[in-house]
Amino acid sequence: MTDLAVVMVTWNVREWALRALESLFRALRRSSLEATVWVVDNASADGTAEAIAAAFPAVRRLVNAENRGFAAANNQALRAMGFPEGLGTPRYVWLLNPDTEVTDEAPGRLVRFMEETPRAGVCGPRLLYPDGRFQHSAFAFPGLAQLFLDLFPLHPRLLETRLNGRYPRSWYARGRPFPVGHPLGAAMLVRGEAIRMVGLLDEGYWIYAEEVDWCWRMARAGWERYCVPDAVVIHVGGASAAQARPEMVRALWASRLRLYRRHYPAWKFRLACGLLAVGAGWQARVLGRRSDPEGRALQAAYRAVGAMAVEALRGR
Repeated sequence: MTDLAVVMVTWNVREWALRALESLFRALRRSSLEATVWVVDNASADGTAEAIAAAFPAVRRLVNAENRGFAAANNQALRAMGFPEGLGTPRYVWLLNPDTEVTDEAPGRLVRFMEETPRAGVCGPRLLYPDGRFQHSAFAFPGLAQLFLDLFPLHPRLLETRLNGRYPRSWYARGRPFPVGHPLGAAMLVRGEAIRMVGLLDEGYWIYAEEVDWCWRMARAGWERYCVPDAVVIHVGGASAAQARPEMVRALWASRLRLYRRHYPAWKFRLACGLLAVGAGWQARVLGRRSDPEGRALQAAYRAVGAMAVEALRGR
């Protein structure tokens, strides 16, 4: 049985992916892990798949003719490994974004933590921006307060608090693992046994919130989730999504509505829909002050989000 399988989903990120894979293979060589690396390319037009094949022939590639989204692409690799029910599947699976740089000790430290913590179903490393700045690596499960602060950002200090689902920076600085709602999906290590128990990622999420849904399902199945700060991964953030920003706004809130519907009680879901309808309208009005093409496109995106929230509130 393989110790670790790493899955990377790519879409028009050739240079990012090549750098990420270089750092990953370097880290794996320094570890004693028996590992396989999978790349699922979502119809890149910049030669990503071809460049990876040339530079890293050991990578197992799955190349799609269309962009299937993040959850479905990861599931392709998981099914190819034999999940959810197959025997001989890897002990751990690491979902890793292409806009990352893996430090040498990260894979070994994450796997060692999981070996020492048998009830942990998921863990994630400490993430840093490329210039070394702090990056939130894990979050509490989203509540209405987080939704409000996403739509109506008040004082910046509130955005850094537990009210907004953030964990104190001092917890990361201590270097000791701590329990979380969910790690960021950019570098999330999952126990194979947990995948076999709860199933694959929900492909109803095209992009965003799929890792939150997965962790919520794992929590309900009794699996714990942790951040492991002494394992460090550099994460740029948004390298793929930045290519289609207005479309990503719509995708983000469509995914969050799905998440709220699946995991909130009915009364809370209705409150979330109402809050989103009002907040999206406010965001559209703010963006109406801009006259540039992106501003107009974002305004249209938030109007579409508001309409989605109203339809959800009406039960459509």
